[in-house]
Amino acid sequence: MKNVVTRFAPSPTGRLHLGHAYSALLAHDFARDREGMFLLRIEDIDPARKRTEFVDGIIGDLLWLGLEPDGEIVYQSERLSLYADALERLKEQGLAYPCFCTRSDIAKEIAASAEAPHGPDGPIYPGTCRTLSADERARRLRDEAHAWRLDVAKASARAGPLYWEDDHTEVQAEPERFGDVVLARKDAPTSYHLAVAVDDAAQDVSDVVRGRDLFAATDVHRLLQALLGLPVPHYHHHPLLTDAEGRRLAKRNGAPTLADLCAGGTDPEKLVADLRVGALPAGYSVGGG
Repeated sequence: MKNVVTRFAPSPTGRLHLGHAYSALLAHDFARDREGMFLLRIEDIDPARKRTEFVDGIIGDLLWLGLEPDGEIVYQSERLSLYADALERLKEQGLAYPCFCTRSDIAKEIAASAEAPHGPDGPIYPGTCRTLSADERARRLRDEAHAWRLDVAKASARAGPLYWEDDHTEVQAEPERFGDVVLARKDAPTSYHLAVAVDDAAQDVSDVVRGRDLFAATDVHRLLQALLGLPVPHYHHHPLLTDAEGRRLAKRNGAPTLADLCAGGTDPEKLVADLRVGALPAGYSVGGG
């Protein structure tokens, strides 16, 4: 039987909240119950939002909860060459193309379309730069900032039907719903989708335990795994914690942080024990995706 390896992979753009604690605990316990490893990966590829104090806070919060990770902590900012190699392989397959559009360019084109298609993350990129001639691409690459996108229709046709498993249920991947996703941003040499696919394989992650909000994104990860010849982990998407208004806990919604709970005298051992049996603090509940 393959060794079980799970991971908790937060972005250092704020302090952890109760929803993070719930997800980290589930990943930790999944591994510990199977004598496996629980890894911590810091997804610090957003140069504009990452903060060193948030990295320190993440580590401190996990230790406060008693969820000590195994092995060395992995930082995505130290693995950029791995993502560059993966991107180059996709370019060599003719599946990646440069995109020169700004967000305002994309918004204008979508607004001008009577029936702009929508995917799980909102309006789909209209493919403006996919049809540029080779000469125009070469000329603009010399002078203009650009991202790199995956030609998802072409990539899906090449990969053929793909499937992945969520809690022992087979799911057929439908990456086309996302349109041509970004592989490398203008301000960062990779994207969430590419980095997570590469890192899960490089770290021998056998089981991905994460929130239901990332269920649909797994379709894109499955496509990238097929294109890059990467192993496919088992997935376990759990329900999200919600507040009294039914909103999922999020940094942007001002969810109370674990640091707040610690400062308020919360007993971490009791908090963890309660979370394990689904006993949440007043005003919180387990919701959907």
